Amino acid sequence: MKFTLGAIALALAGPALAQSSVTIYGVVDVDGQYINGAAHAVRVTSGGLQGSRIGFKGTEDLGSGLYVDFALEGGLNIDTGSSGQGGALFGRQAFGALRSTSLGTLSAGRQYSDIYYITSDFSAFSNTNVGATTAAIGGYAGGYEPVQGGSGTATTQTNATGESLNGGPSRVNNSVRYTTPSFSGFKASALYGAGEVTGNTFKTRLFDGSVRYTAYGLDVSLAFISDKAVGATLATSANVNTILLGAQYTIDAFRIDAGYLKGDDKRSIASTLQHDGRAFWLGGDYRVGQSLFKAQWVNNKVENNAVGAKDSKLNAYGLGYQFDFSKRTALYTSATRFQNTGDGLGRYNSSITGLTTTTDKNLTELALGVRHAF
Repeated sequence: MKFTLGAIALALAGPALAQSSVTIYGVVDVDGQYINGAAHAVRVTSGGLQGSRIGFKGTEDLGSGLYVDFALEGGLNIDTGSSGQGGALFGRQAFGALRSTSLGTLSAGRQYSDIYYITSDFSAFSNTNVGATTAAIGGYAGGYEPVQGGSGTATTQTNATGESLNGGPSRVNNSVRYTTPSFSGFKASALYGAGEVTGNTFKTRLFDGSVRYTAYGLDVSLAFISDKAVGATLATSANVNTILLGAQYTIDAFRIDAGYLKGDDKRSIASTLQHDGRAFWLGGDYRVGQSLFKAQWVNNKVENNAVGAKDSKLNAYGLGYQFDFSKRTALYTSATRFQNTGDGLGRYNSSITGLTTTTDKNLTELALGVRHAF
């Protein structure tokens, strides 16, 4: 009888151990830009310092070092009031996770790939749309664009690829990820994005594996992404592989960032589409009180394997300044020079038509914006 009552008491006490919390958060970031090249443009955009968003995240403590987490985050275009990432309700990320302090985390849904993490975490200007940003890299494989110009849904690409079908290489739909706990600063992660093609499960799959070390002011991440690409104009599937390396070192008020990306398209496409490419960047920042000074150089090269075509090269040189009024609100500005050679397809802001010509491919960008997080 005592055992029965004790078991009942433990059963009743068990749920009391569980504690849950839900947080509503967001970023409102809007900036103005003046861009001058062969012609000039003035525009208002969203997300110059951080991508504007609204999100919901939560966790429940199940006890014994076990947690349930979730995140639902949608991008916002503050300049137009529309949703980002192609209009998806939670286009930035949407996942549920089971996390163990000793065994690691298993998550599933629409999740960031290591392309997003490395180009964001290891860049002085992040992967936004202002400055000498890592959003200027990519442009490979005729629509397979690791960062540059990538659509949130990627359904309008000329040649459908695995990343198109499962959401884009920076964010992967239908994905499952396992992340290890941290061991002496080391952490590893493996992500699988299912193409969900009937009759051929692996036809458009995406795999992303990485290892990261963080300790003693040093942060280094190495990742490999393999996307099984296929399209109406392609006879067979083939891998589009991306290797990324990001590094950051912090000492006192100084921080140095560097990164490398290599795109290797295994497809054989007899056209003028862009195939392979590589990019690297070097930058840093220095904080003095509420002021943050930034500088970065980004080099991007698209290698066109088509007969008679020219390679495209981009060099971006940028200086930036950020003033933090508080932990949530910041004013920022930047000046950037984009120099293009070759066919000029490596240029940033390529979505704005008429800014460049065949003889005048360079751009100068001045930007001023404000970011508020809540």
